[in-house]
Amino acid sequence: MDATFWICETCAVEHADRLDACSICADERQWSPAGGQRWTTLAELSGRGQRTVVTELEPNLLGIEADPKVGIGQQTKVIVTPDGLLVWDPIGFVDDAAVERIRALGLTRAVVASHPHMYGVQVEWSRALGGAEVLVAAADRDWVARDDRAVRAWSGELEILPGVTLSQPGGHFPGSAVVHWAAGAEGRGVLLSSDTVFANPDRGTVAFMRSYPNHFPLSAAVTERVARHLERYAFDRLYGNFTNVIDADARAVVRRSADRHIAWVSGDHDDRTCAG
Repeated sequence: MDATFWICETCAVEHADRLDACSICADERQWSPAGGQRWTTLAELSGRGQRTVVTELEPNLLGIEADPKVGIGQQTKVIVTPDGLLVWDPIGFVDDAAVERIRALGLTRAVVASHPHMYGVQVEWSRALGGAEVLVAAADRDWVARDDRAVRAWSGELEILPGVTLSQPGGHFPGSAVVHWAAGAEGRGVLLSSDTVFANPDRGTVAFMRSYPNHFPLSAAVTERVARHLERYAFDRLYGNFTNVIDADARAVVRRSADRHIAWVSGDHDDRTCAG
């Protein structure tokens, strides 16, 4: 594996150069540590005892996490189909154990991140998995900090494998994307939403935010646009970018949550916020 790149300790996104600051973390949607920018490498992470943990989330869907977590700490999802694999939201660490597990299941067709916070070490995952395409939303292409011949821009809607469709509702980032997997949830459909819409801890609602750590909501108009975009797909289960899941009735959950969000940011319930 290539050791000639740097990983931001805070977001775990790969960079070709060791800079004064990670632009992703300096953006208003993320944050930089009070002690200043810190960089690491794959070799350093491995030396700390970092490892991957692979879990079967449901038939033909794997979750991969780093233990201990790196950066934001997302969970990579791997969809397995007879026509190949999709690696979604690659974490900021990769090791031989995870690569061997994935390779044993078939050919990886693409590595795709939902948005720049989830780029992780996407180029390194691609190289480890035989040079699979790294698909990056054209609207967010300028956030790529380690370029590679495998990186290809995309936009709109793309059926990357039969029954596995990428699309871009936008919102959190202009190119924020989701995956619709028609065969998931025993044929009822799965949406891998990352935090384009975020599965909340109550397991019955989702959130629509420009910044999750800084609590910066999307507008009513954008929330409605995102919700309507997702209504074109049939899905019963929704997986976020961590271990957060809406296990059933997820399509209706997105609609109800959008209506609730829109009502609150539009001031419909301001009477509930004041005692006088």
